[in-house]
Amino acid sequence: MEEIRKTIREQVPEATEKISYQIPTFYLNGNLVHFAAYKKHIGFYPTPNGDEAFQKELSKYKSGKGTARFPMEEPFPIDLIQKMIRMRIEESLKKKIRIRFIDFC
Repeated sequence: MEEIRKTIREQVPEATEKISYQIPTFYLNGNLVHFAAYKKHIGFYPTPNGDEAFQKELSKYKSGKGTARFPMEEPFPIDLIQKMIRMRIEESLKKKIRIRFIDFC
């Protein structure tokens, strides 16, 4: 969990941390990513569609819409997590630009 938190913080220091849906969440123009530890896996939630772009890389893990489950007994795929975070940052920044454009009109 600390490794995920550190990775997110390094990639997007301007994000704020909060608890959302009763799990740790990073927030940047909306929920950026959620993550949580469970008995046998770590859940990583690149909401709303951060897993779709990485279906091939996630195929060896249990996953679903907006969810990736990484088994505790396997090495944590930090490179994949970093890619997913970067994609979510880009989506968040696009959202911010749209919001500013709407406010301007």
